[in-house]
Amino acid sequence: MLNKIQVKMTKDGSHTLMSSLFDDSYHAHNGAMSESEHVYIQSGFEQLKPEFKGVNILELGFGSGMNAILTLKSALAKTGKLVRPIRFTSIEAYPIPMEIVAQLNYKASFSPQIAELFDKLHQAPWDRDVELIPGFVLHKVYGKLQEFRTGDDSINLVFYDAFTPSKQPELWLQDNFDRLMPMMQVGGMLVTYCANGQFKRNLKAAGFKVKAYPGVLGRREMTRAWK
Repeated sequence: MLNKIQVKMTKDGSHTLMSSLFDDSYHAHNGAMSESEHVYIQSGFEQLKPEFKGVNILELGFGSGMNAILTLKSALAKTGKLVRPIRFTSIEAYPIPMEIVAQLNYKASFSPQIAELFDKLHQAPWDRDVELIPGFVLHKVYGKLQEFRTGDDSINLVFYDAFTPSKQPELWLQDNFDRLMPMMQVGGMLVTYCANGQFKRNLKAAGFKVKAYPGVLGRREMTRAWK
């Protein structure tokens, strides 16, 4: 299926992308970077339990690379070095062409170090481990969640960033969360912008502890869930 991508400006001055295949945007129109910062970094990565010696993130939807680069930015913010190792696995069925990536304006908001890492995220080959900096391993998976396996319960943070339930309903069904549960460590967390009622019921039915959390930029709520 052909997925034509257009770059669009959002209200916080950062770009999002519009997908012709799903007739949906990759981020909130009120602020792409602001939404990702709130949902996945401030409410997710920065809230992960300190007793986890390493961070093992599984992301659904690599997309523009926004969540990955903001994770790196946050992790390096205080000392310029990682406090604990990070493994970032991201599943993407429809990779964005590099000519579209080149149009994104995110690097203007970053330091030279983070801007360079943004390029490296997108240049990294698919389906293999790439150590972008010491302690940060990226593994981009070209495929779908339904085909993904870990073989253990090492994941402690999930960025669930699929298109909305009305556009990609198959990714919000309970069987997805039934599959995720055994891949996660006890105390591991799932975060997403979505606060759909049936989605939260599906999470609970799969065994997750679910809590609504304040949303941002016009969204009343987002969702956090724990194993």
